[in-house]
Amino acid sequence: MNTTPELIDAPGAPKAIGPYSHATRAGNLLFCSGQIPLDPATMKLVEGGIEAQTRQVLANVAAVLMSQGAGFANIAKTTIFLTDMADFPVVNGVYAEAMGAHKPARSTVQVAGLPLGSLIEIEVTAIL
Repeated sequence: MNTTPELIDAPGAPKAIGPYSHATRAGNLLFCSGQIPLDPATMKLVEGGIEAQTRQVLANVAAVLMSQGAGFANIAKTTIFLTDMADFPVVNGVYAEAMGAHKPARSTVQVAGLPLGSLIEIEVTAIL
């Protein structure tokens, strides 16, 4: 049995800004690194506040999932990091729209700061 996880570099997702992979695949589990609202074409944070940033983060998460033939329906657990919990209602609405009827386990926490000054970061674990 191979116990070495496969490191995933997902086309369509922004390049990693540090020494990490977009995801690690171990058997049928996909552990996705947190995504921030980087535009993959420019590698700059999207403008437009928390709603635009949440949409970009979800698009980046989708790109990582799609690279492994998966989608939001494969997500088992999501963790959302926010710099301001006052943004929660907007994030919750955009997230609900993206997930549809699928409601994976989720945690949301407020943090002191995120990479590059992002307002939001989302990481997911998916079952393939």
